[in-house]
Amino acid sequence: MKKSLSIIALSIIGFGLVSCKKEENKELQNSETIAPDSLSTAAPADSLSAVTPAPATGETVAPAASNQPLTTVALSESNFDFGNIKKGDKVNHIYEITNTGTSPLVISEVKPGCGCTAPEFTKEPILPGKKGKITLSFDSSSFDGAVQKFADVYANVEKAPIKLTFNANIQP
Repeated sequence: MKKSLSIIALSIIGFGLVSCKKEENKELQNSETIAPDSLSTAAPADSLSAVTPAPATGETVAPAASNQPLTTVALSESNFDFGNIKKGDKVNHIYEITNTGTSPLVISEVKPGCGCTAPEFTKEPILPGKKGKITLSFDSSSFDGAVQKFADVYANVEKAPIKLTFNANIQP
């Protein structure tokens, strides 16, 4: 009798999980019915998140994928070493990004790994053969010793996000 009840309970739970997945898929399909023309490429990335349903499982949501054609890029560097800096210094570094593809490069978001890093980036589409900039500003006030930080760059490239990193050795 106990085996029968546990099998029935597992079946009901399993059916409930399948039902939730179907509902999520319906929500996703409904959100995809928005006409691409209604989303401007100049819209801030956070306004696009309204059309992406949040997962029910507590997973993090990646920024909305760009509906732009994919392109390729080259970075001047993906890692920078600030070397020794004094605690409390605010430093920044500019990473150059070149569009090596045939479609315009659109950077939709630069998401730093923590609040100590602030990004700025080229907002307008970067034409093929042209360069854009991504600046990462780091506030060392809360750190001592060696640190390594990063920011993820979301753009219309095949292997997004692009990870930019930097190192610093914070001196008292």
